[in-house]
Amino acid sequence: MKRHRSSGNPSGRPAVLLDRDGTILDEMGYLRDPGSVRFLDGAVEGMRLLQRADYTLLVVTNQSGIARGYFQEEDALAVNLRMVLELRAAGVKLDGIYHCPHLPGDRCSCRKPATGMLERAIDDFDLDPGKCWVVGDAEGDVQMGRNGGLRTVMVLTGKEDKGVISASVPKTADLLEAARFILEARS
Repeated sequence: MKRHRSSGNPSGRPAVLLDRDGTILDEMGYLRDPGSVRFLDGAVEGMRLLQRADYTLLVVTNQSGIARGYFQEEDALAVNLRMVLELRAAGVKLDGIYHCPHLPGDRCSCRKPATGMLERAIDDFDLDPGKCWVVGDAEGDVQMGRNGGLRTVMVLTGKEDKGVISASVPKTADLLEAARFILEARS
């Protein structure tokens, strides 16, 4: 019997689904140049901690710059490749990257806060949603996690005003602190 896409596998793997810009990388507007990839303080170390604790590391990112014509999909993929290679050199392996190329008004199923990227990741990696977290710097990240039934952590490293985010969402200074929070909640 085929399970529902968003149900996941209760005996499946744990994962942390990470936003890219403002969570892992310095938020620079519409990032299209791989040479401009800059990791935020604590990002690599936080990912390393999560990886050592056997979390699957996945990136879920809205990239509307593609639909806006600011850059091509190949440019977004080149930025992602640069990020993957630099992380690998630092001892961190990303297990997957999902991106939505659509505009906010396109009403697609993949643009955060919709759960399309999350559902694909659950299926692709045989994840247990009860053991998964979403870490991001924006309302859409938190809402995607909530809409998918995952626990969420907000990092304060991005440029979005955090005053609008619910007080019930844990907030951390950066990805390293978020990783420590997740690991503490696990025990």
